[in-house]
Amino acid sequence: HVPVCHLYLVSLLFIFSTLHVNQLTEGCSCALTHPQDAFCNSDIVIRAKVVGKKLLRDGPFGTMRYTVKQMKMYKGFEKVQHVQHIYTDASESLCGVKFDINKYQYLITGRVYDGKVYTGLCNLNERWERLSLAQKKGINHRYQLGCNCRIKPCHYLPCFVTSKNECLWTDMLSHFGYPGYQSRHYACIQQKEGYCSWYRGMTTRDKTTINATDP
Repeated sequence: HVPVCHLYLVSLLFIFSTLHVNQLTEGCSCALTHPQDAFCNSDIVIRAKVVGKKLLRDGPFGTMRYTVKQMKMYKGFEKVQHVQHIYTDASESLCGVKFDINKYQYLITGRVYDGKVYTGLCNLNERWERLSLAQKKGINHRYQLGCNCRIKPCHYLPCFVTSKNECLWTDMLSHFGYPGYQSRHYACIQQKEGYCSWYRGMTTRDKTTINATDP
């Protein structure tokens, strides 16, 4: 018979090895970001179809180079005239992004280093069809109007704005709400005298401006 203590040790080793594997595969963690902040903090914002990929053998896990067919550029004209390649870590545990080839149009955001566009899981990368109408309008022009505003996350109540350029972001208060209502339907826009407030623009009949404390 196998001693009980031996079985206990084996069980413990299995649990720890499983935890270690999970830590390796789930090593990428990102702070929640409103799409407007993702837009404003990116060097490049484009809509593109991914048409190819190649694994480059640099670094311990390598870099994946995706070839894209750019449909439209929304931001970054002064840095790159036309994007042909997107670079990301080949490993998802290092925040590498996986794109489907020849399937979808993507919104891709990223940073530019030495003339190359890099992106990762902490950047905003989403299939274009999954974006809301307000998000598409935001990417087209509205988010740019609010890049001088600050979107202040509210994780616990009570929350308050502390300056006139802040909008209170309360999506995180609903555990099942992210990406929540403000993320999908609102932009934080600078109004008169430098004040920022949430703006929802759906149609010409439904244009409402609400103040920063009432999202």
